Formats: sequence, C-alpha cells, structure tokens
Amino acid sequence: MSVNNNRLRKTLIEQVTSAWRPRDRDGAIQGHPAWHDLDESDRMAAYEATVLLRQMEAALDPQGLSSTGHVILRRIQGEQS
Repeated sequence: MSVNNNRLRKTLIEQVTSAWRPRDRDGAIQGHPAWHDLDESDRMAAYEATVLLRQMEAALDPQGLSSTGHVILRRIQGEQS
C-alpha cells in the first residue's frame, strides 16, 4: 500500500470512528459516508477502534457512559440531541 493510500485509509477510519453522523431531512441519523469507502478489513479495523474509543470515553465519564450512551439516554428521557 502506498503512503498516500495508507494516509487516506487512516483518515477514513478516523472519520467513521468519530461520533458525528449526518442526518436526513427528518433528522434520522445516517451512516457515515466514509464507511462506504472502506473495504471489509478496514471496516473491521474501524469497528474495533470505535469499541476502544467508546470504552475510553466511558472510563473518563463520571456516569460511566460514552458520548453515544449519553445521547441514547437523553433520547430515552425525551430530550433532543
């Protein structure tokens, strides 16, 4: 793999591991566009990185929740995110 391809791969994985997701006109959360640019092994690497990042977030949170956990909890409680 060339340096440029490796750099692009790392950038795409970093993008899909972030908490940001696009929303459609109705506000429904969509998949990250960069996901479709990854091959199967890179999608697995992104998944594993995401699991690790969410565990680190939860370890730093007083309630033991990741950013995803907080968003879900707010939605359950009827708040907008």
